[in-house]
Amino acid sequence: MTKADLVAKISEKLGMEKGDVQATVESFMSEVKNSLEGGDNVYLRGFGSFIIKTRAEKTGRNISKNTTIKIPAHNIPAFKPAKVFVEGVKTNVEVK
Repeated sequence: MTKADLVAKISEKLGMEKGDVQATVESFMSEVKNSLEGGDNVYLRGFGSFIIKTRAEKTGRNISKNTTIKIPAHNIPAFKPAKVFVEGVKTNVEVK
């Protein structure tokens, strides 16, 4: 499902203009992004959490030059689904 598909479905369910729904979805994503960039996690009960994970420093390899490089510690955004969300997917989605 793409963002356009999501906007279309929400617009259809709520009977709202697609432009209004598009603005709402864009605003939601912008606020989640701004919150994570500001160092704050976002918790949505029953859905999941957008969190910041810290990756430790590690040694990597540049295979084209056959040298080792040091990858510094860094933060990455991550999503952790709620237990209810995980159970719903487990019970309702067929294994491929």
